[in-house]
Amino acid sequence: MKDDGPDDGNAPEVSRRAFLGCALMSTATILSAGSRAQQPADVSGSVDPGPAPARRADREGLGLFLCGDVMTGRAIDQILPHAVDPRLYEPYITDAREYVALAEAVNGAIPRPVDYRYAWGDALPVLDDLDPAVRIVNLETAVTTSATPWPGKDIHYRMHPGNVEILKAARIDCCVLANNHVLDWHYRGLAQTLDTLHAAGVASSGAGRRADRAAAPAIIPAGADRRVLIFAFAAPDSGTPRAWAAAEERPGVNLLPDYSARTVADVAAQVTRYRRPGDVVVVSIHWGGNWGYAVPTAQRRFAHALIDRGVVDILHGHSSHHPRGIEVHRGRLVLYGCGDFINDYEGIRGHEAFRGDLSLMYLPSVRPGDGHLLGLTLVPLQIRHFRLHRASPEDAQWLAETLNREGRVFGTRVDIDASGSLQLRWQ
Repeated sequence: MKDDGPDDGNAPEVSRRAFLGCALMSTATILSAGSRAQQPADVSGSVDPGPAPARRADREGLGLFLCGDVMTGRAIDQILPHAVDPRLYEPYITDAREYVALAEAVNGAIPRPVDYRYAWGDALPVLDDLDPAVRIVNLETAVTTSATPWPGKDIHYRMHPGNVEILKAARIDCCVLANNHVLDWHYRGLAQTLDTLHAAGVASSGAGRRADRAAAPAIIPAGADRRVLIFAFAAPDSGTPRAWAAAEERPGVNLLPDYSARTVADVAAQVTRYRRPGDVVVVSIHWGGNWGYAVPTAQRRFAHALIDRGVVDILHGHSSHHPRGIEVHRGRLVLYGCGDFINDYEGIRGHEAFRGDLSLMYLPSVRPGDGHLLGLTLVPLQIRHFRLHRASPEDAQWLAETLNREGRVFGTRVDIDASGSLQLRWQ
C-alpha cells in the first residue's frame, strides 16, 4: 500500500494525508451527531456463508490461496486479545482506536476482544473446503512492540507479537514482507517481525537481516516431492523507501529498483539459483499506486519478460486497494493488483467508486511440473465490522463486471458459478 504521492491509473490524485484528513472530519461529524450504533456485531460464527465454491474438476492440479494486503495492525490489532500502545504518529489521527470508532460509526459496534478467527470470517470455510496446498498473503504490518517509528513517514502499522495467532488461525504458510510497511517501526521492528513469524512456524519472503536473506525465497513443501518457491520484491512506486533496501550488512527489503531488462535478468538469476525441476515459482511484487485500474506498460512488460524467461509460474501483484485486471500469459497467471483483503479502512470516506470494501480470494490451480494454469476460482467477500463476509449477489456481479471490463485488454473474463464464486476464462 502506497501512503503518499500520485497513483497510476484513472483515479484522481488524492494523497494518503488528504484521505485521512477527510476520514477524521467524517468521524467527528458522525460521532457528534450521536449516530453511532450500539448493536454488537455477530461473532458467533453462525452467519450463513452460503454455498461453498464449486470444487475444481482438475484434481491433478496444485491448489494455492493468494490474496492482497493483509493489514492486521493498527485498529485490527486493537480489537485482538493483545494490543500495542495505540499511539500513532499520523498527521490527523493519533490513536489507533479512532479507526475502530470510524468503523463503528458507520456499521455498528465491534466487540472486543475478538478471537483470532474473527477477521477471516467467511474466508475460513472456503479454505477448509478447498484446502489449498499453500497459503500466501502480503502481510502489510510490522509485528512488533517497537516504539521507534521510521522518521519522516506518516503512516506506521504494527501488530502485537502476541497476535501472530491470527495468521495461524488461517493456516497461512508464507507472509510476503516486501512492502512499504514492514519497516515502519525501524530495524528493531523488522527483526521482531521475522523472529515472531518464524517462531510461530510461518515462513516469510522479501525481507531479512541481510540482502541475501531478503532475496531468498520461502520454500514450502506441497506434497509428493513438490515445492512452491515464493520470491518477494517491493518496488519504489509502491511507496517503499529506497533506503529500506537490504544490503550486505543492513536489514531491509528485497527492493526491485526498476522494471528494466537488467532487473529482469537479476530476478531470473535469483530464481534459477534455487529452482529445481518440478518446482512451482511464485514471484510476489508490491508495486504501483493504490487507486485506478490502468496497468502501466512497464509492469506488463516486466511480467511478460519474467514468464518468457521460464522462471515464473504465478506473478502475484499487490498494493492497489481494489482488484485490477487479470492476465494469463503463455499459460501463466498474472495478478496485477489483488486489492486489500483485511484492513481497517471501514468508515473512511473517499474513492467509493472503487468499492474498496470488497475483497477477493484468489484460488489458482496449476499443473505441477510446468506451472501452467489449470483454473482460477475467485471468491468475493465484503469487509464489514472488520470481518470478511460473503459478498451479496449484487456485489459479486459488480466485481464480475469490473474484472470483465478490465480484463478485456488481457483476453480474460469471469463467469459467476452456482456458489456465487467467479471462474476465470482466458483465450
